[in-house]
Amino acid sequence: MEHSCELSRKGFQWSRTGHPWVYRDGLATVDGAHGDILRVTYEHRTLGSAFLSTRSKIALRWIERSEEPREPDASFWRERLEKALRRRSNVASKTNAYRVVHDSADDLPGLVVDLYDRVAVMQTTIAGTDRLLPLFVEEVKALLSAEAILLQNDLAVREKEGLARETRVLWGEWPERVWVHEDGPAGRIDFPVEPKEGQKTGAFLDQRENRWRAGELASGRVLDAFSYQGLFALHAARRAREVTAVDTSQAALRLCEEAAGRNRVQNIRCVQENVFDFLKEACARGETFELVILDPPAFAKSRGDLPAAVRGYREVNRRAMELLRAGGILVTCSCSYNLTEWDFLEVLREAANDARSEFRVVERRTQAADHPILLCFPESAYLKCAILERVR
Repeated sequence: MEHSCELSRKGFQWSRTGHPWVYRDGLATVDGAHGDILRVTYEHRTLGSAFLSTRSKIALRWIERSEEPREPDASFWRERLEKALRRRSNVASKTNAYRVVHDSADDLPGLVVDLYDRVAVMQTTIAGTDRLLPLFVEEVKALLSAEAILLQNDLAVREKEGLARETRVLWGEWPERVWVHEDGPAGRIDFPVEPKEGQKTGAFLDQRENRWRAGELASGRVLDAFSYQGLFALHAARRAREVTAVDTSQAALRLCEEAAGRNRVQNIRCVQENVFDFLKEACARGETFELVILDPPAFAKSRGDLPAAVRGYREVNRRAMELLRAGGILVTCSCSYNLTEWDFLEVLREAANDARSEFRVVERRTQAADHPILLCFPESAYLKCAILERVR
């Protein structure tokens, strides 16, 4: 490694927490450019290697912590990718749509790889990883036997790194649609994904186990709000009498209807409407459900969004609670990292008070197993899922 940086005392103390980032104010000296791989030292003792960012508040992302860090060549990154894939062996036995690489939680900072059958979607969020994209494409192609690879880099976070937002095919002939499957407790569900057009990289893979659990709890009438392509609805439909899937996107609901046909599911009704309006009107009509699922988009994308986000979460959960019969189940989620789990539970307490109802916490859940969480990296734990039972 040609370049290096020296940590300040503050940076060194922070690095000892095990967090995979070092912030700009933790650096004493830097010899390197944006996107370089640096040798990291403190009091002239080598601590490891890291990617450098000169554009972001996050200055370093650790690659390896060692007094003798290896030169990160193709074989180095191949080893990391192979380890990440092995961690998914249990997930891969139940689905052919899963996350293979989850950024620093898999020791591959700034890289995300999702697999949909034989096609892969890649994202690079920092300059260092972006610079190595040709290498990663070749390794992913070989490791996953990928027939096509799509770069889905239309991410706002790239702008903080001075990187352009783009979507393009990196390898092979990219199909407009890919049919994949997942085998939940209630049986197999086939569903289509359109990574070029859809949200995330094509599907909300991080909710997999949560929708399986919701499917196990389904009975009677079920409401799947913010349903997107209806994956919660499809699993719930196997045990429910009827399911109503509500979303603002007609394109997403069409995917749900196609999947319902493919899976021979006939008890899902898709409704294109603003969820807040639907819930308000359903309450006014006196409707009731045995299970309500809330999986809204991130209302708080920054700390500045929190006050409005809290109001939104409180309102939507209050309405959902009012729609539940006694003994009914609410599966409610937040993917806003800036809203902590404790704050989310406080929002739910306030919503229950507003609804003049009482709830028992049945389960507290998080993101799917292929989206690992590092104990020393709280940013890797972003998805909250609470399952509540209405007591009265």
